[in-house]
Amino acid sequence: MHTTPDGTEVVATRAEAEALASPPLLILDEVTAFFDAHGLGAGPLAWASIGDGQSNVTYRIRRGNDDFVLRRGPRPPLPRSTHDMVREARIQQLLRVQGVPVPEILAVCEDESVLGVPFYVMNYLDGLVITNTIPPALSSPEDRRATSAAVVDALVRIHSVDVSSGDLAGFGKPEGYLSRQVSRFSSLWEVNTMRTLPDVARIGGWLADNVPDSQAAAVLHGDYRPGNLMFAPQSPARVIAILDWEMSAIGDPLADLGYLTATYSEPGSESTPLELTGVTRHPGYFTREDVINAYRERMDLDLTALPWYQALALWKASIFCEAIYTRWLKGERPHDTVFGPSLEEGVPQLLRTAAQFAGLDRAAL
Repeated sequence: MHTTPDGTEVVATRAEAEALASPPLLILDEVTAFFDAHGLGAGPLAWASIGDGQSNVTYRIRRGNDDFVLRRGPRPPLPRSTHDMVREARIQQLLRVQGVPVPEILAVCEDESVLGVPFYVMNYLDGLVITNTIPPALSSPEDRRATSAAVVDALVRIHSVDVSSGDLAGFGKPEGYLSRQVSRFSSLWEVNTMRTLPDVARIGGWLADNVPDSQAAAVLHGDYRPGNLMFAPQSPARVIAILDWEMSAIGDPLADLGYLTATYSEPGSESTPLELTGVTRHPGYFTREDVINAYRERMDLDLTALPWYQALALWKASIFCEAIYTRWLKGERPHDTVFGPSLEEGVPQLLRTAAQFAGLDRAAL
């Protein structure tokens, strides 16, 4: 049996897995058999975790000279609505044929007896994910600006896909999307918290009372930010893959733009728990307003109501971050010594920023 630095258990056999009190995330002999059945490489597997694993879990799998990526949900019992690997794989398959840059899905496993949850395997891409460090290959002023432009271009590409017909038309219900989001997340607060933060209900009430009319229906990524894009490893800056589709839907495209701009780092902006791509604080990258203007130039949409979408993004973020904080308080994230405890103050901070986007007077809250 092997254990990653964050305490994730990866075992070699099913027998070892059954002896553990908590199910492992990766069982090598089961994965090997699945790879064999789908003709994915040959020989023993080597593995390494990718990312921080706050939600779904991703591994790089090497087999002989071939590299793959395996993506699965976290251990049960968590809400499957946000960890539907079959759905996540399917939307990437549909978008790939539309020319959207996403990884190629090689195999999908719906059989929960293999790893305890569904998972899928995609091709491994050699590229750059930009978070807090400027890649040397994309460090020139020209490439910094091109990086920012590519972020907007990729979002426009997603939002330009036709969802009025074909398989994507049945992937979601755009009518009433915004109202459903407010209603759904309002109901999640009480089941995910152990404390009282009145701002949640008050901002939620404002959102419900001011839902804008959606101007279009589009594919939504749901977590669109620079850190979920993979860039080519050399200049000029270009996006080769859009990653992490677990929150995807069909709905109002401004929900993506609101999330991108509300969580976007720029010089002088307040740091929040969702500052996951701090590199854009450096000179040469777009400011938040630059992002908005570049999107406006490409999309025939009125952005007057964008602050509502920005407030929605951070209000929703406060609720799902509170769920992580509660799990940490209950001891369900024993190896989390940084992110979980930071949310004691981080969630109220998200709510304060959401209130600012909403134009709500703090005294009234």
